[in-house]
Amino acid sequence: MKAEQEWIDLAIAALDQAYVPYSHFPVGACLVAADGTLYQGINIENASYGLTNCAERTAFFKAISEGKRQFKHLVIAGHTPEPISPCGACRQVMAEFCTPEMPVTLLGDNGVVKETTVEGLLPYTFTNKDFH
Repeated sequence: MKAEQEWIDLAIAALDQAYVPYSHFPVGACLVAADGTLYQGINIENASYGLTNCAERTAFFKAISEGKRQFKHLVIAGHTPEPISPCGACRQVMAEFCTPEMPVTLLGDNGVVKETTVEGLLPYTFTNKDFH
């Protein structure tokens, strides 16, 4: 599934809301719930760097806090020459709440796009199926 322009626009618009006084590296996200509800996410930094939250997890946590548990697409935008790639923690959150086949669209500056999936970003995931 290709990302709709509205989703791309929301992820890019979120870049302007990112709270990044330390790194000056904004990231924006648009998470699409299975019912079509859209959730924007931004990265939110903290002087204690370990408490920083990524845009992807912000979007997921907003959706999950509102009772959503099924998702159909994620768009991530950054001011990077190549499409931005999510960190490992965000990939694990995606694996927790998404099917391996769920599309993920990665955006860089100047319209550079990479289409992938949750499984493409995190093969051999650790999931609840690993518990015996």
